[in-house]
Amino acid sequence: MSTLKDAKIGQTVKVLRLNGEGAVKRRIMDMGITKGVDIYIRKVAPLGDPIEVTVRGYELSLRKTDAAMIEVQ
Repeated sequence: MSTLKDAKIGQTVKVLRLNGEGAVKRRIMDMGITKGVDIYIRKVAPLGDPIEVTVRGYELSLRKTDAAMIEVQ
């Protein structure tokens, strides 16, 4: 199982499923990250947190803990 947290800069990955419960999962979905969507990894901060991605044509920053809940391929 690979998560968004493990993806490398420059990769484009496809969301397989979201783990997590309630408000956190809802917040991730509200950002446009849903099953089947492509995510492009733009940058990772020097200390690894946050991760900058492009989803549905807009830029987004995600914490590592949130990225770890997103299973990708």
